[in-house]
Amino acid sequence: MNTSAAKLQESYQQEGFLSPLPVLDEIELKEAREAFAKLEEEFGTEYTQYSLHNVHLQYSWVMNLTKHPRILQVIQAILGPDVILLDSRFICKYPTVKPADVQENEDHQSKPVTNNELPYVAWHQDMRYWGIAGGPVLSVWLALDDSQKENGVLQVIPGSHGSGMLPHRQATRPGNLLSVNQEIPEELVQVDKAVICPLKAGQMSIHDGLLVHASDANTSQRRRCGLVIRYVPTCAYPTEDPDRPRKFHATQLACGVDQFHHFSS
Repeated sequence: MNTSAAKLQESYQQEGFLSPLPVLDEIELKEAREAFAKLEEEFGTEYTQYSLHNVHLQYSWVMNLTKHPRILQVIQAILGPDVILLDSRFICKYPTVKPADVQENEDHQSKPVTNNELPYVAWHQDMRYWGIAGGPVLSVWLALDDSQKENGVLQVIPGSHGSGMLPHRQATRPGNLLSVNQEIPEELVQVDKAVICPLKAGQMSIHDGLLVHASDANTSQRRRCGLVIRYVPTCAYPTEDPDRPRKFHATQLACGVDQFHHFSS
């Protein structure tokens, strides 16, 4: 990597994200895409859209991605030498609108499909859902497909991780992919400062757990699929929340030494 660890740390701490960063070479990308295609064939795209959760425990090729040397090199530059793999999930936005696509209502009258009916991810902060203290959560998006504005690229508010945890509410717009259907009210989001993080397949972006981010619907004819991986330093630990108990049964030591043993494995 040409950029020094100190430069990476400085930029990440200031902006709350880094993008794009190279990870997979052509052969590695081809193998990952072929392996994922087999999961699509086995489970169907409705399932693989969001339900392939922590499958690094089942498939060695996914585990190998989570511990890819180019990913860990960056993660260690940010979090330090001792890192826990907390969680992983494939997220895919499939093309849902065909050219001149229409839907018929009960009277068999056609109406155009609107963006408000397509899957999207609302403005949110990852730390809202994780219940982690004692250290930051870092999220990776490893792109299996090119990620561009048209197919629902990641959007971030640079520097927003410095504002702490913002209020979240139930999302009012249908189609939110977040499992608890929450959003940060838009009046609290500096949308005019949003930037997109386009990626080529095989590249990654990383962002802090408090960074405000979202992604729009896929309005293209191209799939947008990526592997989301969460990492924490070994000093981090799960918090107790009786209203929403969390279990971390998929954790692995990603690199270094775990002298704390705060997570089940």
